[in-house]
Amino acid sequence: MEDPTMDVGLIFDLRNPQEWQRPWADHYAQTLELCEEADRRGIGGLWFTEHHLFEDGYLPQPLTFAAAAAARTRRARIGTSVLLPALRKPAQLAEEAALVDLISGGRLELGMGAGYRVPEYALFDTEFKSRFARTGEHIAEIRRLWEEGAITPGPIQQPVPLWGGFYGPRGARLAGQLGIGLLHINRDKFEHYRAGLEEGGHDPATARVSDLLPIILSNDPDRAWHRVAPYLAHQLNSYQQLSVEGTDRPKPPLIKAEDLRNRTSDAPWGALRILTPEDAAAQIKEMTAGLPVQHLIFWASIAGMPDDLVAENLTLVSEKLPPLLSS
Repeated sequence: MEDPTMDVGLIFDLRNPQEWQRPWADHYAQTLELCEEADRRGIGGLWFTEHHLFEDGYLPQPLTFAAAAAARTRRARIGTSVLLPALRKPAQLAEEAALVDLISGGRLELGMGAGYRVPEYALFDTEFKSRFARTGEHIAEIRRLWEEGAITPGPIQQPVPLWGGFYGPRGARLAGQLGIGLLHINRDKFEHYRAGLEEGGHDPATARVSDLLPIILSNDPDRAWHRVAPYLAHQLNSYQQLSVEGTDRPKPPLIKAEDLRNRTSDAPWGALRILTPEDAAAQIKEMTAGLPVQHLIFWASIAGMPDDLVAENLTLVSEKLPPLLSS
């Protein structure tokens, strides 16, 4: 944790559920304003994610939004966690990502993953079963296109930091074989990642990890938890219900906000923890000790939660947490 390259960032999924929906143009404009505000407050990274066919409008094209955020900010790293390269032609993705790096002045962090939803692959007429192999091939091809100058203009950074958003042993090993960072902080998976680095002929000392942590910060976690519960129920239900779409697996039972409100503030790590900056720093230091961590990423909002909670979380993540982590 003494690594000076580590930063703290926020991730935006742009969800806008029907129950709390605001006009879409206003929602996008407000999110860009949040990105600007976080950048002014010293946030280390602004990250964007990808899903398709979510009723709440989950962000489908993270690089498009990343370009807008890059144009409105000056210091924060601009990342994806993650986008799905298997849904795109490598040359298209290489060009789009290069433009984000150019617009940002060389701040891009390109996180990529294989995804898990059958309908998303069907939407892009792409084979789902071969997604891991295709993801690895496309990541390698994007890097080749940049290194050989096969697309123009190329990115500023040489190289652009690449990340694999993989959560299982197979994916961790793949990230290592490709010689890219692992977007997952887990000691067991880290060993698979290091093994993959050696298998790919890469120096294990180049290992680097980052992750999206299931944490929201608040000065009054108990009060915030009660208010966030309906939004978290929506988030969890959408993930669980849509994960089985297009498969023969049954849909899991719906989670109710009342069920979540019964959880205590000292519940184990899971879908979400709402913590004070001090408690978060203590837990993060324990989970990351001895690991080569570069980026810690926090939810900016849970499914469009109330604006005052979003503002409090943004301020605490940007300003209060970083000095606690470095102390």
